[in-house]
Amino acid sequence: MVNFTSKIDCYLQLLRLPDAEINVVPLMNKDSLQVTDQDRVLLLEMVRAVLKENTAIVITHGTDTMVQTGIYLQRALPQLPVPIVMTGAMTPLGFEGSDGLQNLTESLLAVRILAPGIYVVMHGQIFPVDRVRKAMP
Repeated sequence: MVNFTSKIDCYLQLLRLPDAEINVVPLMNKDSLQVTDQDRVLLLEMVRAVLKENTAIVITHGTDTMVQTGIYLQRALPQLPVPIVMTGAMTPLGFEGSDGLQNLTESLLAVRILAPGIYVVMHGQIFPVDRVRKAMP
């Protein structure tokens, strides 16, 4: 089994981010179709813990239920002091042709320039989470 945190760390090392302090916090590694309300509560607890450090947050999340999780966080955290960016990939990190590294890179830039709130960042675009709809093929 591949350790997802190791993949993220590996990809972060490929980027030139000399002035960025990035802490990877592994929480769960599951298909987003399997994310439950209990998982969202766990994520919310982790986000609240990180918010105590008053630092922006990037959450990698599968695209199938990313919007539901983002809306859940938005309702639970109405007065955010920092931006939270959610990102994912149509083809996961580590697979040939993955858009994951591009989306991760864009997300790391976006959290530096966005106003407080919850956003989805993918494919060169930024959307407030409550304006996102999953396009079904």
